[in-house]
Amino acid sequence: MKRYFKHKLVLILTLALIFSYTSANIIFPFLNSVGAATYAWGSRGTVVTEIQRKLKAWGYYKSSVDGIYGYNTYRAVRYFQSKNGLKVDGAAGDQTLAAMGINPKSSSQSSGNQNVVLLSRLINGEARGEPYEGQVAVGAVILNRVKDPRFPNTIAGVIYQPGAFTAVVDGQINAVIAQSSINAARDALNGWDPSGGAVYYFNPATATSKWIWSRPLIKVIGDHRFCN
Repeated sequence: MKRYFKHKLVLILTLALIFSYTSANIIFPFLNSVGAATYAWGSRGTVVTEIQRKLKAWGYYKSSVDGIYGYNTYRAVRYFQSKNGLKVDGAAGDQTLAAMGINPKSSSQSSGNQNVVLLSRLINGEARGEPYEGQVAVGAVILNRVKDPRFPNTIAGVIYQPGAFTAVVDGQINAVIAQSSINAARDALNGWDPSGGAVYYFNPATATSKWIWSRPLIKVIGDHRFCN
């Protein structure tokens, strides 16, 4: 009798483990890919709060900013990933966090440093290979938009405004950053504006919008036309 109950207990425990594993893979498939630097369902803390705050500011997240990574945060992260050329798994790993301008390794990182990183990623994705002056000019356009009431009033808001920049749409914003892009971001943030106050730029060889050609031209730098 004791042997019967022992086997029965082992069977119950085995089935429970199988059920738990299967449920986790069905309900939370992304957890299998979660690493040490990844924030996912169940995570809590200041980084999660920052994720929620940014996603809410950009219109991806509609719930309260409570620092708890639940279903609504998971859905918002997936939405952000799908719109920005990232792997859509609902978990905020290194690439997703970088795209949001968040560095979880340093909770004391200043917003200024975050702006350098994010702006350099945009410059790198949009203008690497362009003359250095043209790279700074692209960064200046972002900053000019921040000051213009027609656009969002933060660097991240401008960069991640839906459909605003090709590098965000095709994922080039996540490419390895060249040092020149970092230098250009710093120069733009320090006040250099080779664009002449432009809030638009485009490459005539690749532009598909007829409307952009109607914007008043300020100057041409490399392959980009800068305009208002």
